[in-house]
Amino acid sequence: MIDRTHTLPVVRQCQLLGVSRSTAYYQPTPLSASVLALMRRIDELHLQYPFAGARMLRDLLRQEGRVIGRRQVATLMRRMGIEALYRKPALSRRQPGHRIYPYLLRDLVVSRPNQVWAADITYIPMRRGFLYLFAVLDWASRRVLAWRLSNTLTTDFCLDAVREAITQYGCPEIFNTDQGCQFTSQEFTGLLQAHDIQISMDGKGCWRDNVFVERLWRTVKYEEVYVHAYDTVRAAQEGLARYLTFYNQTRPHQALDGQTPDQVYYAHLTTRQTAA
Repeated sequence: MIDRTHTLPVVRQCQLLGVSRSTAYYQPTPLSASVLALMRRIDELHLQYPFAGARMLRDLLRQEGRVIGRRQVATLMRRMGIEALYRKPALSRRQPGHRIYPYLLRDLVVSRPNQVWAADITYIPMRRGFLYLFAVLDWASRRVLAWRLSNTLTTDFCLDAVREAITQYGCPEIFNTDQGCQFTSQEFTGLLQAHDIQISMDGKGCWRDNVFVERLWRTVKYEEVYVHAYDTVRAAQEGLARYLTFYNQTRPHQALDGQTPDQVYYAHLTTRQTAA
């Protein structure tokens, strides 16, 4: 909103916008290579031990010879958007204006594509920086329907991916996420409600409620992200696009009896059209 080329002084622009001058003049300090390497290692350990909090991760890092404190680990975890997965006390407390929806998938037999979609956000390390990846997954076929990258943990890039998935594939009966603020926001839940989609949310800290997305993250990171240290956002975009196309179209999936997500997803749609 601040236009440094405008004839109006920056100080006056800040006054009109009601923001502090320090906000306009602040230049973010890039993270050092050592901190980025530490964040990547925390991400790897989080995939292996999702129940590990800042204290346990600190101890695991110290076993590797890294001198680090619990507070630094906790700070980096917040920056990465990850937390230990376990049930926490005071679960009845809710953010004002953010409704939490019940988990609808327990004991539900998910047998066909577009019955249930799931979504989540994960941290993507690069050589010099990091991004966040959001993906929409079809629960029955494991097919990635849409995805987006962003350098901030906002809601807008999540909404773009959901809109793309709905436009291309129609609406699911149920949409499942965790209780992250991006997914409990009025913008996100309102989009689903506008399309008459039932909203389902994991129990707080219950990573198994959205286990197929967690498995997708592990696969993407170990087979693509950790293998290629992306230098730029464009390289990350191209690398993930290439890998997710491979994941959908070519990579055999053990849980699908060796079929690909595309084969399972489109075979069901073809069967429905033939029956109709």
